[in-house]
Amino acid sequence: MRTSGHLSLLLAAAATQVVAQTSVSVGAPSATITPAGPATGKLGNASVVKGNPQGVVYQATFPDTPFFKAAYPEGGNIKGTITAVATPSGEGVIFTINWTNLPKAGGPFMYHLHVDPVPENGNCTAVLAHLDPFIRGEDPVCDAAHPETCQTGDLSGKFGIIPVDAGNYSATHTDLYSATLEGLGSFFGNRSIVFHYANKTRVSCANFVKVAAAEHSGASESACSSTLSAHPTGHANLTTTSRAPSGTGAAPTSTPPGGQAVSIASSVQASAAGVLAFAAAFVFML
Repeated sequence: MRTSGHLSLLLAAAATQVVAQTSVSVGAPSATITPAGPATGKLGNASVVKGNPQGVVYQATFPDTPFFKAAYPEGGNIKGTITAVATPSGEGVIFTINWTNLPKAGGPFMYHLHVDPVPENGNCTAVLAHLDPFIRGEDPVCDAAHPETCQTGDLSGKFGIIPVDAGNYSATHTDLYSATLEGLGSFFGNRSIVFHYANKTRVSCANFVKVAAAEHSGASESACSSTLSAHPTGHANLTTTSRAPSGTGAAPTSTPPGGQAVSIASSVQASAAGVLAFAAAFVFML
């Protein structure tokens, strides 16, 4: 009777442990898969990109004529480049912008990474929407205080719009959520940049291309130094990328959305098995 009583108590304890941890596995995934923040995408907040390759330089140069001709009634277009290289640690990307001859009206201006490259006919509407691998959408507007909750491609949302009377714009921004590492949804090397009016009219657009480090004239000195350090000869020996679209900008696949739930379920099974094994050993000793 005493043995039976001890066994009953141990089995009851095992059952309680299983129930308690099962309740954690049911409630935890929604809290752990999506980091805290004021607004997130359907796949959660953006992930910090690590492992961006050194020595890889991407650059986009606006064409001679704008897509929205009314922006320059006397001819011309935005001039200059946006250049991107990995940070020295490979965590995130340094964007260096050097633009002149901005439109005289229509601001404040916005600029975004878009999903598809510009076709040969220069149609900026063909580049689809903002690069948004975590399926956030444009609304609500980006909160620059929480860049992980913004669309990956919303660069001006994260770093500031350009004043209407700027004329020229030069800046260097580090974005932890963009990738020069191919294969990720946040990779933009075969995508495009679009310059917008405040009303979202697409004024001009340009494709990113991979360039040799020796051609990398637009980035900051520190960015160029980190790029060239991987190549002692001072030349990255890189070639131009093809212009093929890379799909819809799906989210990085390194961690499946259900990964947390799987690990929690495993811990439940392990804990329950441990309690039951202890109970069996105790009965055997009796």
